[in-house]
Amino acid sequence: MGVGGVPPQALLWLFLISFISLATPLNPDDPNVCSHWESYAVTVQESYAHPFDQVYYTRCTDILNWFKCTRHRISYKTAYRRGVRTMYRRRSQCCPGFFESGSLCVPLCTEECSHGRCVSPDTCQCEPGWGGLDCSSGCESDFWGPHCSNRCQCRNGARCNPITGACICTDGFQGWRCEETCDHNLYGKDCLQECQCLNGATCHHQTGECLCAPGYTGAFCEEPCPPGKHGSLCEQRCPCQNGGACHHVTGECSCPAGWVGPVCAQPCSFGSFGINCSQECTCRNAGLCDHISGQCQCTAGYIGERCQDECPVGTYGPQCAHKCDCQNGAKCYHINGACLCNEGFKGPSCQDRFCPPGLYGLICDKYCPCKTTNTLSCHPLSGECTCAAGWAGLYCNDTCPSGYYGEGCRELCACANGADCDGVAGACMCAPGYIGDDCSISCPAGLYGTNCTSSCSCHNEISCSHIDGSCICREELLRGSSSLG
Repeated sequence: MGVGGVPPQALLWLFLISFISLATPLNPDDPNVCSHWESYAVTVQESYAHPFDQVYYTRCTDILNWFKCTRHRISYKTAYRRGVRTMYRRRSQCCPGFFESGSLCVPLCTEECSHGRCVSPDTCQCEPGWGGLDCSSGCESDFWGPHCSNRCQCRNGARCNPITGACICTDGFQGWRCEETCDHNLYGKDCLQECQCLNGATCHHQTGECLCAPGYTGAFCEEPCPPGKHGSLCEQRCPCQNGGACHHVTGECSCPAGWVGPVCAQPCSFGSFGINCSQECTCRNAGLCDHISGQCQCTAGYIGERCQDECPVGTYGPQCAHKCDCQNGAKCYHINGACLCNEGFKGPSCQDRFCPPGLYGLICDKYCPCKTTNTLSCHPLSGECTCAAGWAGLYCNDTCPSGYYGEGCRELCACANGADCDGVAGACMCAPGYIGDDCSISCPAGLYGTNCTSSCSCHNEISCSHIDGSCICREELLRGSSSLG
C-alpha cells in the first residue's frame, strides 16, 4: 500500500508527471492550475561596518600618572561577507485532486477507471454499459449507457444492450421495443421459426404450440373434433338429438332423415319424409308414411306398398291380420270385418237362416231335399245342399270319391303309395307294406303287411316282401344282381 492510501502505481505516475513538469511550465489559463507565494533562500555578498579596537596615547590627567595614558576606541570599516536572504515568489501548481501532465493539470482518480476515464478528482466517466465508482460494474438489466443512467424501454421480458440500449427480444417477440408478438405463422427466437399448424390454426408465438381454430384438435390441429363435440378446444357438447350430427366448428346440427329443427327434435310434418323432410308421401287411402323412410303405414283394411289394395277376401283390419268369421258364403268388410250376408242369411256372422230348419224359398214354403244326416245346411233361397265332411252329391247322399275328403269332398288327399284317405278328416289309410302319416315309409326289415304288423317267416336270412311277406330267395337275389351286372 502506498502513502496515504494511494496505490504505488499512482505514486509512480505522480513522480513521473512531476519530473516531466519541471521541464514544462504550466499553462496559467488552465482552470485547474492554482498559484501561491513561496519563500526561498538566496546566497548573497553583503557589506557591513566591521568594528575594531583602535589604541592611542594621550596625556594623563591623573597627577599620579604623569606619564602618557593608553586609550582605546572602537572604529568601523566596511567589510564584506556571504549571507542568505529569504526571497518570495508566486508558484503555479495543479489544484488539489489534479496532477501535472505536460502543461496541463489533469484530474486524479484514486481508483483506476476500469471502463472509462477520469474527468474530475475521483470521478470516472464510464463507457456505455458500465457503471460504479471505478466503472468496473456492468449495467443492471434495466439500464444502459454511460454510468448505466438510461432506463431500458424493452418490454415482454426483453433485455437491452448495455452499451447501445437496443432491445434483445425473448422468444416470440419482435419490434423496436419487443412490444409485438410474432406474426401468426411464425414463432420462436427472432420469430424465424415457421408454424406447422393446419386448418387455420395459429401457433404460440413463443413455443410453437398449435392453437387450434374452433372445431379442430390434435398436435397440429389436423383432426376435426370427435363425434359429440365442437367449438373451441372441442369442449362444447353437441346438442343434436335423434342421431343428428353437429358441425365440428359451428355446432350446427345436420339432421338425419325424418327430423328437422335446430337440434333435430321435430319429426317431419304430415305428408313429408326423408332428408330435410323434402320428399312427399305417396300413401293412399289415408295411409300414414313413416317420417324417416317414407314407408306407408296403412289404415285398417288396406295393404300394399302405397296402401293401394284392399285386404284379400277373408281378412280385414290393420295389416289385414284378422280373419273373417263370416259364414254361409258371406263376405266381410275389409276395414272392420263386418259380415255382408248373402240373401237368406242373417246374424253377426250370417250364421242364421231366415227360413226355419228344413225349409227354403222366398217365403220359406219349400222343404229342403237334402239328406239331413249328411247335410250341413240347405240354402234358404235355392235349397242347395251343403254337404258335411265325407259326403257329396246333389242331395249329400254320396260318399267322397277316392282321393278326396272334407266338406263336399272338395279337399284332395295327400297320401302316398296308393293309400286312400278318410273322407271326413283326410287321414291316410296306408296300403299293405307302408306306414307313416302320409304312407311314405316302407315296413322295416322282417315286417310286412297292413300297418307292418306281420313278421316274415323266411329262413336262411332271406328277406321277405314288405307288402305281402313273400320270401325272396338268395338265388333270386344273385340272379337279380347278375342281371343288373
